[in-house]
Amino acid sequence: QVQLVESGGGLVQPGESLRLSCAASGSAFSMYTMDWYRQAPGKQRELVATITRNGSTNYADSVKGRFTISRDNAKNTVYLQMNSLNPEDTAVYYCHARWVVRRDDYWGQGTQVTVSS
Repeated sequence: QVQLVESGGGLVQPGESLRLSCAASGSAFSMYTMDWYRQAPGKQRELVATITRNGSTNYADSVKGRFTISRDNAKNTVYLQMNSLNPEDTAVYYCHARWVVRRDDYWGQGTQVTVSS
């Protein structure tokens, strides 16, 4: 029912920045908690950042102070601003939407972020 489409990935050098976007379909976007996950080659998928429907945020220790998650409910879009990128940030980044009471759980297709000199 809900479709998520990520964009904004690419190849950058260490120290540079990227902003990822996740565009969501539907009319209930503001009710979903939104997450960004990432999965590096050979590693488990990990939770990077979360923003609730009330705007509360949480971050993985590895990105705290460098990444910022935000949402624009009028545009049905969640963002991940990534600053001071390093090679360890290289991964496929996935957008995730959840509404536990409704048992809703949706994933985007992922966007590749590569940090390399």
